[in-house]
Formats: sequence, C-alpha cells, structure tokens
Amino acid sequence: MSVSRHILLISYDELRLIQRRALLEARGYRVSSALGLKEAIAACSDGSARSCDLLILGHSIPLAEKRRIIETFRANIAAPILSLWKPHERVEPGVDYVAFSESPEKLLDNVSTILARSAATASD
Repeated sequence: MSVSRHILLISYDELRLIQRRALLEARGYRVSSALGLKEAIAACSDGSARSCDLLILGHSIPLAEKRRIIETFRANIAAPILSLWKPHERVEPGVDYVAFSESPEKLLDNVSTILARSAATASD
C-alpha cells in the first residue's frame, strides 16, 4: 500500500469519525475528515480534495444530505465512493461500493480492495 493514498472520511458521528480516522491512519493512509454537512460540502469542494483517492460516507449521514454530498463530490472529484449503510436502509444511487458491516477489519479490507481496483483501473 502506498502511504500517499488519500481518503476523505465524512460522518455525522464524531466518535466514529475519530475512530475510523485513527484506524485508517494507523494503516498508513492520509485521511482528511469532515463532520456534518457544512464541513462535508466544503471538503468535497476544496481544491486539495482533488487528490482524494476514496470518499467514505458514514452511515450516520441522513439520506437527503448524503445525496447532496455525493452530488458535490462527483462534480469535483473522480474517485470512488464507499458508503457505509445500515442493513435496513435504501442504498443511495451514485455510490460505487456499499458496506453494511461496522467491523473495523471489514472496513480496512473494503478500503484496500477498492483502492487496489482503482489503481488497477487507472493503470489500464
């Protein structure tokens, strides 16, 4: 894994945001994070976010706001989106990957797999 892989992590649950950020940084990823809609929209619009390799949307984000974040991200950044969902929720169009598990190990597996696929696609 390359240390230069940049992940943008968005959540409405501050504790989970902190935990997920620490987990990803411990694996060598460069992580930017945003808490709430205002920070999320700013992060997705920020020029530095263009270096983002993956967007992870937390399951705590309300559906309407998740749509808005996805639209803003897609308008500015060409990286895949991993959306974390609760099993009873409807999956929002516009995401590339969906994960229903809250397991830290599963999150890391998903991130590794997505970034490997993204790198393989970019090199084709």
